[in-house]
Amino acid sequence: MNIGLYFGSFNPVHNGHLIIATYALNNTDLDQVWLVVSPQNPFKKPSSLLNEYQRLHLIELAIEGEVSIKASDIEFNLPKPSFTIDTLTYINEKYPLHKFSIIMGSDSFKNISKWKNFKLLLGDFKIFIYKRLGFEIENSIALNITILNAPILNISSTEVRQNIQKNKSIRYLVPDIVKYEIEKCGYYKI
Repeated sequence: MNIGLYFGSFNPVHNGHLIIATYALNNTDLDQVWLVVSPQNPFKKPSSLLNEYQRLHLIELAIEGEVSIKASDIEFNLPKPSFTIDTLTYINEKYPLHKFSIIMGSDSFKNISKWKNFKLLLGDFKIFIYKRLGFEIENSIALNITILNAPILNISSTEVRQNIQKNKSIRYLVPDIVKYEIEKCGYYKI
C-alpha cells in the first residue's frame, strides 16, 4: 500500500490540512494519507502546543467516516523532539509491506536543508509538495519530488488560534465538529 505521511503539529487541524490530504489522494498514486501528529516539532516552541492527545482527538473527529485518511500517533512514543528521518526509519521497520512518501508544504521544503539527515530523506523517499503563498519551489536538489497543483489556501493553525483568542469566528476554517469541540473544551483561549 502507498501511504502519504503528512506530518504536522495540527494545532489545531483545519480545513486546509484536510483539503491537501484529499487532493493528494485524488491526484497521486497514494492509497492512504496519514496525518502524523508531531508531539514536538524541533522548530516550534512546545509551550504553544495543545496536548498531543487532544490534537490527535481533534483530527479523529475531523476525519470520522473517512476510509483513506487516518490519524497517526506514531511519534508519541518516539524521542522528542520529533525528527522526520527517525520516524520514517521506525515506520519502515514497523510496516515493511507499505511504501511511504512525504507530503509537505513549500514553506517546509524551503527549510529542508536544516532537517536532520535531509539528504537521506531526499534520496530515499518520494516527496509531494503543495504550494504555500510566498514560498516558491525550487527542485534543484532532489529527483523524488512531485509538485502538487493543489488549491492554495491561506489558512493556518496560527490564524485559527488567534481568532479564538480574539473571540472571532473560526467557522469555515475548521470542520464544524472541531469547532464545537474546541469551544466545548475551551481550547486556545489563553
